[in-house]
Amino acid sequence: MSVAWNERKDAACPRGVGIATDVYASHAQGTELFDENGKRYIDFAGGIGVLNVGHRHPRVEAAVVDQARRFMHSCYQVLPYKEYITLAERLNAMVPGDFPKKTVFFTTGVEAVENAIKIARAATGRPAVISFNGAFHGRTMMGLALTGKVAPYKIGFGSLPGDVYRAPFPTAGTDAAVADTMAAIHDLFRYDVEASRVAAIIIEPVQGEGGFYPAPVSLMRQLRALCNAHGILLIADEIQCGVGRTGTMFAMEHFGVAADITTVAKSLAGGMPLSGVVGRASVMDAPAPGGLGSTYAGAPLAIAAAHAVLDVFEKEALLEHGNQLARTLRQRLARAQERHPEITDVRGLGPMIAMEFSDEQGKPSAAMAQALRMEALEAGLILLTCGSYGNAIRFLFPLNTPVGIFNEALDILDTALANVLRREHTA
Repeated sequence: MSVAWNERKDAACPRGVGIATDVYASHAQGTELFDENGKRYIDFAGGIGVLNVGHRHPRVEAAVVDQARRFMHSCYQVLPYKEYITLAERLNAMVPGDFPKKTVFFTTGVEAVENAIKIARAATGRPAVISFNGAFHGRTMMGLALTGKVAPYKIGFGSLPGDVYRAPFPTAGTDAAVADTMAAIHDLFRYDVEASRVAAIIIEPVQGEGGFYPAPVSLMRQLRALCNAHGILLIADEIQCGVGRTGTMFAMEHFGVAADITTVAKSLAGGMPLSGVVGRASVMDAPAPGGLGSTYAGAPLAIAAAHAVLDVFEKEALLEHGNQLARTLRQRLARAQERHPEITDVRGLGPMIAMEFSDEQGKPSAAMAQALRMEALEAGLILLTCGSYGNAIRFLFPLNTPVGIFNEALDILDTALANVLRREHTA
């Protein structure tokens, strides 16, 4: 049946939307997903990090149904609703930063990024932005300009917005790597753009598509000091690493400094499309009325779902359970690394973990990562790759995955690893 649907997909939908599997979802609950033939999968992809509370969490489902019975759309800009305001209040209190904050909602992660840049430019009166190699900030034109990877995101799309500059991300995590990054930013100020023209520096506290590299604490603190010195706003893109993914509600909690603006999306609404920009009140008020907003921004169903997601975190000890699962995963991956030298790195922050592969020459091996992903899929475990070279497997399991299902998934992973690397050695 999937073959027929693949043919219809290819005839009806453009090839530019890359599809990771030929599994067509039928229904799901928690960490389990079933295809049209009834085959069961354990979902460690989570819709690319959207399902930190799992598929169809009862609180989320009930909240969406209740809201749908009241009203489904009014456009907040036309007829506001109190739930938008109360969700903004909750995020203002939760996002790191000991200062007054305001929040505006949108629909997608890249909308949040686009609007964060708009707000930063309006607040500072400056045009330029600095981002990092390996970063992913979305697929709109400004999102692509900020993204630090060409293939497959930028190919064929022509000129991108200007006044975007890029610095190396210290993937090695060492003091020397951080020093190189800071030196590169100072070189930008020296050779490309004066600091007084830079509105913002945007950074993922943990790079997502770029390979699950956590920013070193010293980097984030030096960026904060640099921004303070030059009147530059620091933007934390927490779209993938936020809402519990790193073991705290927001990844910036690990660094001891706060961003001026934070973008959130993905797991914020448990599968409903919702994103937000949270920032210093004085900064957020810079755009004039009408400068922010969108027809579906902060849609009622998504707002209701987000309230339910935050309730789940508050009432069900999700962070504690997710961190325990992360410890179990790290232990299993450490043992696998002892058996398989092709696993050259296991990294991440809290439950946001990646496993990287290299070949016998020490070169990144996307082929191994892809082979493992497909072997695991055949056995009923859904995984995703990431990294600038595509050679890492990332784990985006729901934070409330039952221990029994989690261990079952890790057993599948162990077997798939052994099968793939045995074939690699006999090839």
